[in-house]
Amino acid sequence: MKHLLIATLISGMLFHPLLSPKVIAQSSLPTLSDSLSSSVTLDSEYRLGRNWVRMLRGQAPLLSDPLTWHYVDDLLWDLVPHSQINDRRLELVMVDNPTFNAFAVPGGIVGVHGGLILASENEDELASVLAHELAHLSQRHFAQRIEEERRNRPMVLAGILAGILIAAADTQGGTAVLSSTMAASAQSQLAFSRRNEEEADRVGMQNLVSAGRDPHAMPQMFSRLQRNYRFYGQRMPEFLLSHPVTEARIADSLNRAAALPTPRARPYSPDFDIIRTRMQVHYAHQANDIYRNFQTLAQSEPSDLNHYGAMLAATRIGQLEQAHVHFQALSPQWRQHMYIRASYVELLLKRQELTQALTESQQLLRLYAGSLPILKLHAKVLRESGQAQEATAVYKQIVRDHPNDVETWYELAEAEGLVGNIAGVHDARIEYFLLTGNFDSAIRQVEFARRERNISPTDQARLDRKEAEIHEIRRQIKEDF
Repeated sequence: MKHLLIATLISGMLFHPLLSPKVIAQSSLPTLSDSLSSSVTLDSEYRLGRNWVRMLRGQAPLLSDPLTWHYVDDLLWDLVPHSQINDRRLELVMVDNPTFNAFAVPGGIVGVHGGLILASENEDELASVLAHELAHLSQRHFAQRIEEERRNRPMVLAGILAGILIAAADTQGGTAVLSSTMAASAQSQLAFSRRNEEEADRVGMQNLVSAGRDPHAMPQMFSRLQRNYRFYGQRMPEFLLSHPVTEARIADSLNRAAALPTPRARPYSPDFDIIRTRMQVHYAHQANDIYRNFQTLAQSEPSDLNHYGAMLAATRIGQLEQAHVHFQALSPQWRQHMYIRASYVELLLKRQELTQALTESQQLLRLYAGSLPILKLHAKVLRESGQAQEATAVYKQIVRDHPNDVETWYELAEAEGLVGNIAGVHDARIEYFLLTGNFDSAIRQVEFARRERNISPTDQARLDRKEAEIHEIRRQIKEDF
């Protein structure tokens, strides 16, 4: 079902020429009128986005780094109170893709590729992209585009969302489809996108200032991406495909920033540098090379950041003693930072020092009760320490508070299996398949659960309700796409 649906989405794009599917989805969108608000409701947008993101989770690799997700999510929510978003049922999706990209989808879905963090030189630049995407959501640009295109091309919605999906899962594949969709209407659609990019720039920049951030960060970010284009040859980075940047637009953005007040400098926080270093190590093609680079820097320019990079890189290549040496070289202040302490627990797990890892994760949990990355780390330590029952309880706490966390549903199913709770395995797998748009597997899992011996009438009724939910979501997706 999943692959057939994606094929349908792609074919819808090919038969209805567009400048760029992601241009339309994220950028090529005008201000929403009151008349549109009544025809495309917030609830319908929410349903659309939440069903679409199931397909994204099933097709694109998600970034399995809770610390990075936590950092970007905190940054996003630092901006939200300063935005004009009314429906704040937001969900951040981190895509494990080294390209410079971000996107917004109706229903409050904000997607960020890991490579966008690498493209940013400071936190305000990263925040400027998030503010830009939040502006598309608050102005409900996507709904306007749907309404306009619905009158002309019934299948345009498939093309819009398929473009984002392809680019997230496979940038090369997305580029191939984009090149095949060029048509005579490109010029008018480009003008349409520029109008709405300018609006998102304006609204996003105002919100940046309101949040106490530098408005110049936005034109700086876009200018550098444009300058770096020459290094890409014929293959434009995905962010520039979906957010076309012109000299005139950059100039307008610079003039607008100059007219806005520059907030007072914020006190230095290492959070951005820590997370960016994690992404540098994560996306390094040659792990040995990046380890040597950080090791050299740590020797020639000893700093907490260089030692941390060397620690992560050494851990990645299995040089665990060296990783521990670099951790010990960190200043006491850095060693007390939540992200650094969590990284140390990751190192202890690699070193199989399970008792100390458990002690450290318990201390972190007392300090940061309810923190998603700490809960996930603690559950992993418990599981690797042979305490599957305790790990299961933590995983259940996570999915109660974060019901869309796909990775945790998968880990919960594994932990339930270790303690012999077969019914729990079935339940967790059903949720995992449902969240990743794998409806056939979800139905099969319901059938497997029904075959278990001694199943109670209450359990049977619960499985019946879950099966009905699966069929209803599948029906909605067929209707929407």
